[in-house]
Amino acid sequence: MNTDISTRYPGLPAGLAQRQPLLWLNPGYDPQAVGRDSTLDPAVAAARFSRCAGLLEQVFPELRATEGRLSSPLTPIPHLRDALGLPASGVWLLKRDDALPVAGSVKARGGFHEILTLAEQIATEAGLLRGDTDRRALASPEARAVLGRHAVAVGSTGNLGLSIGMIGAGLGLRAVVHMSADAKEWKKQRLRARGIEVVEHPGDYASAVAAGRALAESDPFTHFVDDEHSEALFLGYAAAARELQAQLQAANRPVDADHPLFVYLPCGVGGAPGGILYGLKQLFGAHVHGFFVEPAASPCMLVQLACGTQHPVSVYDVGLDNRTDADGLAVGLASPLVAPLMATLLSGVFTVDEETFYADAWRLEDKEGIYVEPSAATGLRGPLQVLDTPQGQAYLQSQGLNAAMNQATHVIWSTGGSLVPEDIRQGFRQRGRRAAGVA
Repeated sequence: MNTDISTRYPGLPAGLAQRQPLLWLNPGYDPQAVGRDSTLDPAVAAARFSRCAGLLEQVFPELRATEGRLSSPLTPIPHLRDALGLPASGVWLLKRDDALPVAGSVKARGGFHEILTLAEQIATEAGLLRGDTDRRALASPEARAVLGRHAVAVGSTGNLGLSIGMIGAGLGLRAVVHMSADAKEWKKQRLRARGIEVVEHPGDYASAVAAGRALAESDPFTHFVDDEHSEALFLGYAAAARELQAQLQAANRPVDADHPLFVYLPCGVGGAPGGILYGLKQLFGAHVHGFFVEPAASPCMLVQLACGTQHPVSVYDVGLDNRTDADGLAVGLASPLVAPLMATLLSGVFTVDEETFYADAWRLEDKEGIYVEPSAATGLRGPLQVLDTPQGQAYLQSQGLNAAMNQATHVIWSTGGSLVPEDIRQGFRQRGRRAAGVA
């Protein structure tokens, strides 16, 4: 690492600037912190999803099987665990948000919640909605005429844009997605095919967000979905915690001192993983251990927390270029809303190089028959980071967890992939096979 950078930010781990995969343990982690904030209550989002379930079922036929609720499977992946060479220690489960209906990624949780919040607000102000009104009224011709005068805009590398676009268009809102020019072309095409306007900007993700925000601020009828600051997005993700709790109960996987829960969450700007961990901490407290995973070129949350400052620090500031094929995670600067909350809640962050997550995506499909996009495979080595590295062993020792690890539950959050076109999948598979050393 450059001497000037290491002197300025002494908390950064060695090897970070060289893009070396590593596990960083958060020195500010407090097992007793549960993240309760009177202004950020996941129950608000859970209640909104519940009262809007009938509306979502009516608008999206794909949600009829779940009666209008966003839900994804929790799937055992023992064959992948064996393929990665780790002795049987606890249970590995994949939380398959790659299979979420309609929008096909974890971003549906936050995006749907924010637009439902907006639609309720607009309809209430127009006199079309009261607290006890059946939310299916939002699909009426009268409501759609009112909502149609409004637009939603978002800066996105693809998945959040698709989520916002799908729910926005479903309710009659106009949707605009601002993307960096180097974002994946197939994602731009997917958005346009859904009737969603795509505006391309030079620079990276943060530049696209800034440009989109500026344009939206000039139009009083455009609502900008701010992935860096949005509490509504954050709470939509946080509501997923109760879904996981119910699934663990159904699978007879208790969470307590003798049965710890480890959760591995891919991290871009931080809203989705931060919200999920925030919700889980409120349910399970010290018994849930959350680790974010970031590309070695774009570890924005690691950088922000390790630098130990309230001032924003980007990956560019520490000598990294933010260039990664894990496009949903290609973020240079962590959310200023989420990073302070994670300062005590997050156990640590591990980074992954390109060839590893390509290879692991291929291995997951080869061993378990589950396809995910490469960025969603970044967390698959999470249990190895905890169980099979000196830093992971140090964490287990410091938390008094060694004796409980045979009874641990490891949940790896898969964030997207079901909407990837087949020709793109084939290219990913070929690179994954090469990275895995398979002829």
